[in-house]
Amino acid sequence: MQYSVDNIKDFNTDHIFDCGQCFRWVRQEDGSYIGPAMGKVARVSYNEGTLTIDNADENDFIHIWRSYLDLDRNYGSIKEQLFASDEAMKAAGEYGYGIRILNQDFWETVVSFIISQNNNIPRIKGCIESLCENFGEYIGEYEGKKYYAVPTPEKLSSLTAEDLAPCRLGYRAPYLIKMAAQFIEKGGPEAVRREMLEAEDPIQALQQFYGIGPKVASCISLFGLGRFDAFPIDVWMRRVMNRIYGIDENDLKTMKKYAEEHFGEYGGIAQQYLFYYIRGLDI
Repeated sequence: MQYSVDNIKDFNTDHIFDCGQCFRWVRQEDGSYIGPAMGKVARVSYNEGTLTIDNADENDFIHIWRSYLDLDRNYGSIKEQLFASDEAMKAAGEYGYGIRILNQDFWETVVSFIISQNNNIPRIKGCIESLCENFGEYIGEYEGKKYYAVPTPEKLSSLTAEDLAPCRLGYRAPYLIKMAAQFIEKGGPEAVRREMLEAEDPIQALQQFYGIGPKVASCISLFGLGRFDAFPIDVWMRRVMNRIYGIDENDLKTMKKYAEEHFGEYGGIAQQYLFYYIRGLDI
């Protein structure tokens, strides 16, 4: 089964699934991507305005994929605002014109971005897949491959660093174990998610958990809480903010202030355009 939708604009599978916001989608030879999300496995493809989701029906589209792919947001209007007086941002946005911010599962983003710190994307993907295959609950099989969910807090907290050694998580392994125990004490992922949504400053609030510093907290806020004003800064962003806007690479405070003043509520989208731009062009 599959479901298709026409007249979808500002959408490109490579831009969406290869911009550093997610790690479980795999590119296929035809340009489509296969991956698990929200307890489902699907193939997402796009051609001349038509979005097709294989292994999904209309009900799946309405209740899962429409929101997950952020299809109800007008990215054309957002681009107009971001590009209005910023030629550099316009160049970055035109380069990554099809980026959309995925509305990902909160718990998955927490685990994924703790693993992501001081790590490269291919290795992050390998670590997460190993973690899921070894300790996650079975989701289903698609085109001959079995898929597993991110391990629950209960499962992670019951493990030791030695148990996680095959996943090659390094120093991040004890962070995940301790963080999972904290989540259980707080009532579980959904309870923590609600608390973070109500927090005046979720980026600061998230840093109470093991393994979550400012950058990881910013990523979780953007990709797991839908806080589009979050502006994660890593080595790539330091570089692009220096080369495009002339801000010293070590001056994170000025970078954040610049993002707040110039990108405002769409700082996260601006960040993704800039991140994808500098990784692609290495400017």
